[in-house]
Amino acid sequence: MTSHPKPEEIVRAENAQLDFSRSMSYGDYLQLDAILNAQKPLSPDHNEMLFIIQHQTSELWMKLMLHELRAAIAAIAGDELGSAFKMLARISRIMEQLVHAWDVLATMTPPEYSAIRPYLGNSSGFQSAQYRCFEFALGNKNAAMLQPHAHRPARLAEVQLAFESPSLYDEALRLLARRGLPIPASHLQRDWTQPYEENAEVEQAWLRIYRDPKQHWDLYQLGEELIDLEDAFRLWRFRHVTTVERIIGFKRGTGGTGGVSYLRKMLDVVLFPEIWKLRTDL
Repeated sequence: MTSHPKPEEIVRAENAQLDFSRSMSYGDYLQLDAILNAQKPLSPDHNEMLFIIQHQTSELWMKLMLHELRAAIAAIAGDELGSAFKMLARISRIMEQLVHAWDVLATMTPPEYSAIRPYLGNSSGFQSAQYRCFEFALGNKNAAMLQPHAHRPARLAEVQLAFESPSLYDEALRLLARRGLPIPASHLQRDWTQPYEENAEVEQAWLRIYRDPKQHWDLYQLGEELIDLEDAFRLWRFRHVTTVERIIGFKRGTGGTGGVSYLRKMLDVVLFPEIWKLRTDL
């Protein structure tokens, strides 16, 4: 009968480092003590841990999306489209992770959520500073959304910067203009804090790209990267609505919004309208 080495013998035979008293370990590098001790349930209910980890992990993914989105905007402004495409594609894949994360939260039933809801106070996901920076960077500008951060000056300054800066789409249109496409001046230098307004001349510029992809290949690819991103973002929003309705029905949200009714209104927001419209007009 063949004798198999014991697990301890296998590890030692690999010469794996086992003593980390004087060197950096996996946990040290990832700051796991801080991360894994950041879950502080306020209720006695077992299911609150799911609720906390769901939202904390979403914030971590959001941090990475913001890191990539800010770099993508800078890359487009610097005519480095290859780098921008990589970053935008990564954001779309991260968004897929966030979409599937709702499947985990959906295992929480209405009675389970009701048990922890009194302990949440007025805290709500729409107060997320990172999410607001992400939405602003995508072009969904709304001055009212600065107010939830007014009590934290440093955080408000970060959100305000995103609010006042050109969005991803703004920089994409400026790129088109640099390439000689007829983007109106009203969409090249404007008050970046105002919501984007759809424009027929902008659509004509995109139509020129889509009617001759070979001549404008990188701009054509940019258009498709933007559509991929908004497509993924729409799926995330839709899954958010259905998960909230499944758990709380049409009760008002903890932050004071109408809950599902508010989230459904957000489904109507279109970030890159001309690139969607041209599909009908091609």
